[in-house]
Amino acid sequence: MALVVRPPPDLAQKTPGVPSQTLYVRNLPDKLSKDDLRRNLYMLFATYGVILDIVALKTPRMRGQAHVVFRDTDSSTQAMRALDGFNFFGKDITIYYGKGRSNVIPKLAGTFTVPGIEPGLARGLQTEDGENGSKSPADGFGAAPAKAVPVNQPDRAKGTKRTREEEEEEEEDDSSDDGAAEMQMSDSDEE
Repeated sequence: MALVVRPPPDLAQKTPGVPSQTLYVRNLPDKLSKDDLRRNLYMLFATYGVILDIVALKTPRMRGQAHVVFRDTDSSTQAMRALDGFNFFGKDITIYYGKGRSNVIPKLAGTFTVPGIEPGLARGLQTEDGENGSKSPADGFGAAPAKAVPVNQPDRAKGTKRTREEEEEEEEDDSSDDGAAEMQMSDSDEE
């Protein structure tokens, strides 16, 4: 019979998981408010890359945990390596890669679909005409319209530069109108 010596649980090698843009942070302080916790996590993790979202809930099941979503996997890996075991408000935090994918990433890419609704079908969504089902769920937060046009100026050309001659003509027209108005005023004042 062989004797197997195992290290204590806190010294054992942890498996961080499959590299992901989302980091799962555990052992966070319970005493901070949700806004303070999110703000401090942002300040701590923002030095390693662009943060897209921080989800920190105060429900009994999620208390002391948070998810930090980075723009790319390299940033999340750097943050995990540097901050795992970091003393955060008196507690040593542990960091793992997130198992799932955050909804923020497909929303930014414009490929997000509402769970439970088949792509191309939108149950219960109405168009401006009042018809159901002809508008896709991604229309609510998809790409921005190409260019917004003011309601009162739809036909005005945008982006064309006027020549100096056109500007001078307008200035001459404006100055000649003012002089004529002054002359008319002076004629009426004499009476």
